[in-house]
Amino acid sequence: MQNTTPSQQPVCQICGRHAPETSLVAASLIRPAVTEVITHTKPDWSEDGYICVDDLNHFRYEYVSSLVADEKGELTDLEKEVLESMEKHEILSTQVDEVYESQISFGQRLSDRIAQFGGSWSFIIFFAVVMAVWITINSLAILAKPYDPFPYILLNLVLSCLAAIQAPIIMMSQNRQEDKDRARASHDYQVNLKAELEIRQLHQKLDHLLSHQWERLVEIQKIQLELLSEMRGAGETTASPRKKPGAELQDK
Repeated sequence: MQNTTPSQQPVCQICGRHAPETSLVAASLIRPAVTEVITHTKPDWSEDGYICVDDLNHFRYEYVSSLVADEKGELTDLEKEVLESMEKHEILSTQVDEVYESQISFGQRLSDRIAQFGGSWSFIIFFAVVMAVWITINSLAILAKPYDPFPYILLNLVLSCLAAIQAPIIMMSQNRQEDKDRARASHDYQVNLKAELEIRQLHQKLDHLLSHQWERLVEIQKIQLELLSEMRGAGETTASPRKKPGAELQDK
């Protein structure tokens, strides 16, 4: 059996690579919207030829980019990342919290721990015990000379300093939580946008395949009708009665 020469193998109309070098797709199977983009770039495009998968993904990327740009105007960085992931067949879904936590500094991590402890029952119980012991020691005259007699001016100073320090720490933690929520929201937007574009492409691909199937079914039906008409004509010729010689004499 003779081997197929490179000149006889299918060739990509864009880059000129042969079938063994890359995967080729028949041009007739490409959606009309993508075909228009290819025709705009390569006017001598023929639907009887082939195109490699790499070039097809590139033109799909250009088509989706123009589609998003027409609907929303100028593309943002997030939308460009989505389109690049579609072209490279990459997955956008990631653990946003883990990625964000790996990039924070020691001060941000410490503020989260302090804010977490300051907003817990453990802190409330611990602080209540400290205040009760403080007031008890300075009220029952356990010491000859209490270090903070009534009205507990030193305790008020400690509470004021604690509130002054605790408030900005909690605000830092809240700001970081807002940054995390913002990153999570932008990631969700990217995933939803990619899913919407992928679903739209699937709808267009299904419509294109259905139109091709209808065309093939119509052609098959035409052939069947021609065969039926030929069989009917042949049956009528075979079933036509032949007159005998005796019958011709009786007619005369």
